[in-house]
Amino acid sequence: MRKVIGIGETVLDIIFKDDQPMAAVPGGSTFNCLISLGRCGVNTSFISETGNDRVGQRIIRFLEENGVDATSVSVYPDSKSPLSLAFLNERNDAEYIFYKDHPRDRLDFNYPEVNQDDIVVFGSYYAVNPVIRPQVHGFLDYARQHGAILYYDVNFRSSHKDEVLKLTPNILDNLDLADIVRGSTEDFEVMFRKTDPDAIYRSQICFYTKKFICTNGSEPVELRADNGFKKQYPIQKNDQVVSTIGAGDNFNAGFIYGLMKQNITREEIDNGLTEQQWDAVISSAMQFSANVCKSINNYVDEDFAKNLKQQ
Repeated sequence: MRKVIGIGETVLDIIFKDDQPMAAVPGGSTFNCLISLGRCGVNTSFISETGNDRVGQRIIRFLEENGVDATSVSVYPDSKSPLSLAFLNERNDAEYIFYKDHPRDRLDFNYPEVNQDDIVVFGSYYAVNPVIRPQVHGFLDYARQHGAILYYDVNFRSSHKDEVLKLTPNILDNLDLADIVRGSTEDFEVMFRKTDPDAIYRSQICFYTKKFICTNGSEPVELRADNGFKKQYPIQKNDQVVSTIGAGDNFNAGFIYGLMKQNITREEIDNGLTEQQWDAVISSAMQFSANVCKSINNYVDEDFAKNLKQQ
């Protein structure tokens, strides 16, 4: 049975509206993606770390309750779990402040089993952090050698813009390892000072990988792929937006769910997907993303997951 393995950070997202806290939900970019996939019945495993406190205990419990294997989440007794404050504006888009109190970054884990056509999702600062880079790169390289599909969600926040120069070698290394790259115009503006998908693809992406998805909030999704293939996918208007915090993470979840439902293999990706295959996986990505915007949570709701499992 194919599985999805994620590697990334865990945080507790405290969400504010009009400067008042509304909710506190477990989060983290890859974490959110895996929770949604676990809810939808996908075999999932998470590599991460957390503190030995109430927040960390809740995060581990939440993973297990949603069907995600948490045995590769390291718990450090002398660390406090990270927090993220997310302030929603009038459009319900979020601005973030991060708090991390780890005495030192480290990452100790046993590699979960990786088989041909399993999918590994990675991204955010976690995927470029110089302190844990050797362990992250080691696992990604191991997964690639074992025939996994590597999906890289760039997710580079403006809070790290002063580190772009230092982190560029790690970013480029991730692009080189990845089979599929997704990023937002916001990410690429911070990293490369570019927002035009064609310019980003031509100057930064296509040398490393031919499969590139660029998202831009409520603007159309832009796809660039093998042999000059390009397509634009309009976003359906959503009048029920409560929060966009998990929109990108669940685009990833839906895309990966689509890859598995269409039974798309690493070999097919290497040879180039058909337009029909791209249409199917991006449609799935947009369904997951639209659902998560309807609530304050960072993951698809239980009814959505239940309906998918019944299909």
